[in-house]
Amino acid sequence: MACVTKRRGRYVLDFYVQTGERQRVTLKKGTTKKRANLELMATLDAVEAGIYMPARRMPLFSEVAEDWLKHKKANLRITSWEVCEGHTKNHYTDLDNLKIGQVTTATVEKWIRERQEEGMSLGTLRKVLVTLGQIMAYAVRHRYVRHNPVRDAERPRETGNEVKGEVFRILSPAEIRALLNAADSEKYKTLYMMAIFTGARQGELLGLKWSDVEWETKQVHVQRNFTKGRFFDTKTKTSRRKIDLAPTMLLQLKKWKLACPPNEPDLVLPNEAGQPMNYSNMMSRHYVPALVKACIATKLENGTIEGAIRFHDLRHTFASLLIAQGENIKYVQAQLGHSSPMVTPNVYAHLMKPTNQEAAERLEKTIFQGTGQNLVTIQQKGVTA
Repeated sequence: MACVTKRRGRYVLDFYVQTGERQRVTLKKGTTKKRANLELMATLDAVEAGIYMPARRMPLFSEVAEDWLKHKKANLRITSWEVCEGHTKNHYTDLDNLKIGQVTTATVEKWIRERQEEGMSLGTLRKVLVTLGQIMAYAVRHRYVRHNPVRDAERPRETGNEVKGEVFRILSPAEIRALLNAADSEKYKTLYMMAIFTGARQGELLGLKWSDVEWETKQVHVQRNFTKGRFFDTKTKTSRRKIDLAPTMLLQLKKWKLACPPNEPDLVLPNEAGQPMNYSNMMSRHYVPALVKACIATKLENGTIEGAIRFHDLRHTFASLLIAQGENIKYVQAQLGHSSPMVTPNVYAHLMKPTNQEAAERLEKTIFQGTGQNLVTIQQKGVTA
């Protein structure tokens, strides 16, 4: 029978745990009898749920985080795992020495607030919070705690100093032509063209092989990427895709194939040694100088570069130009290989036309000037309201 007793001026919880073992927990000095009864009720709830654990045996947050990392290593791509490892090493020092049961919703909200006060960007904070939520979900599964406090915490929101969505720069057609003319070799001209004409990610471009180019169908088949010195399969099913190639792009690929040195991996864009290109070297030695030569960026007297745009912005340029010329958003999404159908409209929502008078006029003609044949045809095809 569970009860609250008093011993040497301090209240003691006397109860049996789920294993049948008797436990006595002495509360801190100054605890009232009302508070002691509340503690007993909470303890008995934990016993009934099968998650009660004596404080001395409850692991620290840092220990649970380490166990979670070991568990995830077999299920995550190594680069993703390294990101999670970086989060646990660099961002949870305020929580590391707390017992896992002491990490409450209030604790998490205080942690969020302090990160915001330190100036952590909203994007980084949200990513780190996802990892924290996964650690606490692991704690729930292993019955260290009853519920995940991250799930109930109020999420960080955009403030007046935040820009909604990703900030990126889009090249104009004139700037694109200038960049291609500024390329210091056919190889790098091919690289920049592929980035702009396919929207492929830099790792996908560096991992392309000549066997991925389908000349007859005029497409390139994205099947892998090269990141941090290693080849990986595409991260998601939608990333494994075929991208349509414009005639000019095909012509440039044919031209480069004749000049491309043979290499064992059969890469489209190898380095001088016939191995995958180093991204950092490509950026500093070729891409940024080409931006300066094309007058897109400016080299200052102190040697720093002003106005340089990210290589990833070439992918945004591809998507933005397709949307601007009125291409179907589902087609753009498929070409980009976005994993979620909501990513494309969310990222490029500001480029969508707020009005479409042509659509309104077409509807008017269907209703008032047509014979109804369009509606009959649609119904015959099975497309009904």
